[in-house]
Amino acid sequence: MKDKMTWEETIKYIRTQPAFKDLVEKAYFEEDLLLNVERFKHSEEFIETLQFLKQYQPNAKNILDIGSGNGISSVALALEGYNVVAIEPDSSDTIGAGAIRKLKVHYNLPNLEVFEAFAEELQLSDENFDIVYARQCMHHAYDLEKFVAEASRVIKKNGLFITIRDHVIFDKKDREWFLENHPLQKYYGGENAFTPTEYKAAIQKAGLKVEKEIKYFDNVINYFPSTKNEVLNMFQMAKYKAILHLNKKIGVLSKIPFLQEMYFKKIGLTKESVYDEKKVPGRMYSYLCIKK
Repeated sequence: MKDKMTWEETIKYIRTQPAFKDLVEKAYFEEDLLLNVERFKHSEEFIETLQFLKQYQPNAKNILDIGSGNGISSVALALEGYNVVAIEPDSSDTIGAGAIRKLKVHYNLPNLEVFEAFAEELQLSDENFDIVYARQCMHHAYDLEKFVAEASRVIKKNGLFITIRDHVIFDKKDREWFLENHPLQKYYGGENAFTPTEYKAAIQKAGLKVEKEIKYFDNVINYFPSTKNEVLNMFQMAKYKAILHLNKKIGVLSKIPFLQEMYFKKIGLTKESVYDEKKVPGRMYSYLCIKK
C-alpha cells in the first residue's frame, strides 16, 4: 500500500475493515447512499440544525451547501423544500459530486444543483443565497480567510452563514494530539483544525457577525454520534462508576452519601471535570453568523 491514500480510497478501505464498522455507520460513509441520507435526515444533528435555520432565517429559500461530500446534507435540505446548490471538489461516485448526482436522480430533485469546486473558488454570483451551510468542512480550508470571504460574498445582506462540526484546537500541542488520535489521519493525511480565535477572526474579517458560538458540549450537533441523553447522563454514570470503585475498597460503607461525596472530592469528580472539552481531541464547534 502506498504511503497515503486519497479520501475516496480511504473510505473504500475502511468499509472493508471490521474495526471501522461503527465509524462507517455513524459518519454516513456506507456504500448505500440512500441509507446514509435516510439516517441523516432523521438524526438529532439534522433536526437541531433545521431548528437553527428556521430560527435565524425563517423565510429562507436558497441554500449553498459547501463541502457537500456524498450529498447527505444537500439532499436532506432539498427534501425539506429548499433550493440547494451543492459545492464539492471531489468528483467521485463514492464520497463526492458523483454521489450527489446519483441521489439527485433517485429523489428526483430539480431544486438541487451540483458543482465541483473548492470553497475558496466558488465562481458564483454575489449575494445570491439566504443561507450558506458548511458541514465539517471549514477546518479543511487551505485558506481559511478566503474560504469565509467567499462564503460571505455570496450571502445576501442579513443572510446566515452556519458552520457545523468544525474541529477546534487550542495550541500546537493540542493540534498534534488531535491528529494522533484521528482514526483516518494516518491513511489520507488530510485532517486539519484551527483555534476558535482563528475561526472568529476570519468570520469577522469577512463582514460577518458571530451570533452564536456553539461549543462541543453545548449541543448534540457537535457531540453526535453521542445522543443528548448519553451526554446528559455522563455525570451520573461517572459517579456510578466511582461508587462501584469505592465499594471495592470499603464495601457497604460506600452507600453512605457523605463518604461518597468525600471520595468524589478526593478523585476530583465534578461536573466541570466530566464536561471538560479539553479532554476530547479535536472537539467540534459550530458557528451561526449573520452578514452585516
